Amino acid sequence: MNSRLVLALGIVTLLAACASGKSGDVYTRDQVRQIQTYRVGIIEGLHEVRIEGTKTPIGGGAGAVVGGVAGSSVGRGKGSAVAGVLGAVVGGVVGAAAEEGYTREDGIEFAIQLEDGRHISVVQAKSVNDETFAVGDKVRVIDSAGVVRVTH
Repeated sequence: MNSRLVLALGIVTLLAACASGKSGDVYTRDQVRQIQTYRVGIIEGLHEVRIEGTKTPIGGGAGAVVGGVAGSSVGRGKGSAVAGVLGAVVGGVVGAAAEEGYTREDGIEFAIQLEDGRHISVVQAKSVNDETFAVGDKVRVIDSAGVVRVTH
């Protein structure tokens, strides 16, 4: 198998592994075994949303490396150097776009009336275990150190 293809697949796998879940049933290691408070409310409205992907230097940097290596193998001498630079620029742009695309998620915006009468809105990624919500459902709004999630 072509070593460039192996490198590109490795980068894609790394980017996918770096994506952190934002659904109501995903917890970070720091949130485990911590006191969490919750309020009870009723869902008044649901709206599907798109949560943009991450935009870190990793995607662009990885793409630039792959593009630079691939470009530098084209031609000889100055042509190879120019192709390497162009490959790095194009690879960086493509890598950044790929990272954002791979980490993009579908989400839900919840409009909730809490038991105390207040109205809140919470956005979270769709559940990894296909948990479904409907208007009128009684839910818990869990708060853990500023991270809020909605569960049944």
